[in-house]
Amino acid sequence: MSRDPYVQLNAKAWLFRDALKRHAWPSQITLTRVKLYKNKAKTPLPEALLKRQFKTCFMYVALNGHAAKWDDGKPAMDRPKKKRKAGATREHRSPLAYALDTRDSSTLDMVREAISHKQVLLAYQPIVQASNTKRPAFYEGLVRVLDETGRIIPAKDFMGAVEDTELGRQLDVLALELGLQALAEQPGLRLSINMSARSIGYAPWMDCLQRGLTRAATIPERLIFEISEKSVVQVPEIVQGFMEELQVKGMSFALDDYGAGLTTLTVFRDFDFDIIKLHGSFSRNISQDGSNQVIASAVAAICERFDMHSVASRIESPADAQMMADLGFDCLQGFAFGAPTISPPWKQRKSDAA
Repeated sequence: MSRDPYVQLNAKAWLFRDALKRHAWPSQITLTRVKLYKNKAKTPLPEALLKRQFKTCFMYVALNGHAAKWDDGKPAMDRPKKKRKAGATREHRSPLAYALDTRDSSTLDMVREAISHKQVLLAYQPIVQASNTKRPAFYEGLVRVLDETGRIIPAKDFMGAVEDTELGRQLDVLALELGLQALAEQPGLRLSINMSARSIGYAPWMDCLQRGLTRAATIPERLIFEISEKSVVQVPEIVQGFMEELQVKGMSFALDDYGAGLTTLTVFRDFDFDIIKLHGSFSRNISQDGSNQVIASAVAAICERFDMHSVASRIESPADAQMMADLGFDCLQGFAFGAPTISPPWKQRKSDAA
């Protein structure tokens, strides 16, 4: 069998397998992406490598440092790019990209309408003490919008499209207004509100915060801001200064979704968070998952050493709740203790009294 480092596109499938077998993984091979048209292959490729619903497929081939050649003899990197036809739009070139753009545009329109008509509300979910799950330690206010039919749309369905836009900042303002109003009306309530680090420099948001803190003397000590780890690492210096300024006034800060992405341990050292919320992916079925038990136990131990409260989110079963409590978590959050609701207990009591 030929050891020619160049692989023609019309080669048989076994040539690709032979190339993979001849080189060690991973230090002695170069991975090169090669486009293979179905009508060029003389023998069918394995089903795992060839998805029949596409005209083309991609596979990575070990070529020992050489680039693949096309069947006309030219190196892949030298092959001229196919010119787009005059008048061809982006959606004609990429139906998937067009569908995604259309979806995002529709989402932006929905959120824009909800904001303009003040159709934004908070859904409240309890966070309970691990040692006493019957009584909430505090609540989290999760932003929701209403669509044109009046349906309640959760943040996961729109936040990805708006979080980096002006609409995201406007949503932060409305969520903060609703949270401050709830704190002013309920003196015994402790509430966490989600915010983006980008909102720190957004004047309407800061104005809303300053006005709200003057509504009652106890509001600062009952307000918790949740900032995602992703948001924190984007502008760490700004977040640090903001936290220091408001913690002096009695406010608390929670690091949300810890472990969701490229996690770093420096947040424990460099930021004086009051609460660390472990990402829910580590909580699900943790009673049966030894790997997640090790990770969660380490996070709980670090929180204890840094004098931070630890919260395990997305707890959905009594077994997982007990495991998290045994691992040392201070508080628990999830459907096991209550789903987010726009009718929290204090609103129900007010409605019953009326």
